[in-house]
Amino acid sequence: MKTIALFGGSGQTGTEFLKIALDRGYRVKALVRSPQKVKIAHANLEILEGDVLEQKDVIGAIQGTEVVVSLFGHVKGSPEWLQTNGTKNIVWAMKEHGVEKIISLSGGGLPYPEKDRPQFADKLIRTIMKLTVPKILNDAIEHHEILKASNLKWIIVRGPRLTNGPKLGSYRTGWVGVNASTQIGRADLADFIVKQVEDDQFLLQMPFVSY
Repeated sequence: MKTIALFGGSGQTGTEFLKIALDRGYRVKALVRSPQKVKIAHANLEILEGDVLEQKDVIGAIQGTEVVVSLFGHVKGSPEWLQTNGTKNIVWAMKEHGVEKIISLSGGGLPYPEKDRPQFADKLIRTIMKLTVPKILNDAIEHHEILKASNLKWIIVRGPRLTNGPKLGSYRTGWVGVNASTQIGRADLADFIVKQVEDDQFLLQMPFVSY
């Protein structure tokens, strides 16, 4: 089974991803700033203390892996270009170590005009984001540009409002405004992300996962 380099493993979605990935037999190297926040212990899990904004930490996490999963995102006090600069470090390290595939998590506010058909509610949410959290939206857009220019095999998984309900095991994969709803449980979102480790159906695309 593949070894996954994981960024953002101490967050709520990252925790769900770890449970599923380890249960399915993957090995995981997880770079986290606060190892004590990771409550999972497993023979196939290696926790590395470090920061995605530090090149040396990122290259250490990616060394010896076959695929990257990037789930880190903004929290209170995060730098404005956290996702962009972290993604730059990840792309650089992937090229250094010959790792070709990355799955990155973003929100439904990240536009994908090629496939999205946003409805009124979707447009309203994006407008609110532009007004209230422009740095998160701009950072997501720029991180997409970094991946597009990377010549790597990338998938950006987008989700709507995240909930902490039980794993249902069924969800829809569409686009904003197309075969989509307004929420997804973190456990089901993580299930979809784990599946992308082997599945290339959505390479160079930004699927939107919801109930």
